Amino acid sequence: MTDLTTTNAAGADLSTSAVTTYRESVAEGIAREMRRDPCVVCLGEDIGAAGGVFKTTVGLLDEFGPRRVVDTPISELAIAGAAMGAAMTGLRPVAEIMFSDFLACCWDYLANEIPKARYMTGGQVTVPLVIRTANGGGLGFGAQHSQAVENWPLAVPGLKIAAPSTPADVVGLMASAIRSDDPVVFFEHKGLFASKGPAAPPGHVVPLGRAAIRRAGADVTIVALASTVPLALAAAERLATEDGISAEVLDLRCLIPLDMACVLASVARTSRLVVVEENPYQGGWGGTVASVVADEGFEMLDAPIRRLAGACVPLPFADRLEDEVLPNVRTVTDAVRRLAAY
Repeated sequence: MTDLTTTNAAGADLSTSAVTTYRESVAEGIAREMRRDPCVVCLGEDIGAAGGVFKTTVGLLDEFGPRRVVDTPISELAIAGAAMGAAMTGLRPVAEIMFSDFLACCWDYLANEIPKARYMTGGQVTVPLVIRTANGGGLGFGAQHSQAVENWPLAVPGLKIAAPSTPADVVGLMASAIRSDDPVVFFEHKGLFASKGPAAPPGHVVPLGRAAIRRAGADVTIVALASTVPLALAAAERLATEDGISAEVLDLRCLIPLDMACVLASVARTSRLVVVEENPYQGGWGGTVASVVADEGFEMLDAPIRRLAGACVPLPFADRLEDEVLPNVRTVTDAVRRLAAY
C-alpha cells in the first residue's frame, strides 16, 4: 500500500513543491495536456475570455486560441453532443458542464450515447472525452446548484469517474482522464477551489482507480472522496488529540475504477470502517463500498460498517440548514467514537 499524500504516482516528492490552489491546478492540468497533444480541445460556457465562472480555465484562450478553446451556447445538450462528435472523429475534447446539477440536462448523451458507442461498435469507435463539472455543496448555492451527484454516473456502465481532493491530484488525474480512451466524468468540488496544496511536479500523472492513504492509522478506516477528505482528516486529528483514536484516512480519488483492494487492505489493518460521502444516503456511492466490504471482508470486521452521508432532502439555501444536512467534523468524530467503543 502506497501513501501518496506527499508523493506522486512515480514516487516523486511533493513536499518541496510550490504551493498552489485547487482552482489554478484545473487550468494547469488542462494546459499541460493541450501542450502535449494538439488533439486536446476545450469547450463550454464562458470558458474563453471569461476564464470560466469559477476561474478554472484562466489563460487557456490566450495560450491556445479560439480554435482550441471554444465558448459554446448555453446548452448542456449541445456541449455534450459536440464533444461526443469531436471525440468520435479524432479529437480529445474537454467539455465543461458549469454545475454538476446540469448533467441532468444532457443525461441522454451521458447515459445512453457516450458510454455505449465503443461497446456497440465493437471497439471500432472510441469516445475519448472528459466531462468536467463543478460539484457539491457547502457554499449556500441552493438546491439546484449544490448537489453532489457522483452517484448519478456511477450507475452508468462505460463511464469512468474521477474526483480529486488536492491540487496535485487535480493535475495528475486530469492527465489520466484526458489520455483515457474511455469517457471520464471529472468532478471538481466547488468547496475546494480555494484550497491550497503542493503544486504538481512536471510530468505528474495519477492513474485512474488508485486510492491514496492520506493518514495512516490502526483503529478505524475512514473512506472519503473529494470534499470529505479534508473533513475526514480534520476529524482524525481531533480523534487522535482528544481520544487517542488512530484513524486511517483513505482518499478514493476515483469511483470508476474503484480501488476496493486499497479499502479492503486498510480494513484488514483496522477492523472498522466509516464511509463519509456528500451524496444523499439513499443511492450514494458509500453503499457500494460498504456492500463490497461486507461481501469480501466481513470476517475482518470487529464492528458494523457505518455510513455518513448527506440527508435525503433538497439542499437548503440557508447556511445553517445546509450545514445540518451535510456530514461535518462533529458527526464524523461522533461516529468513529461509537464504532471504536463497539
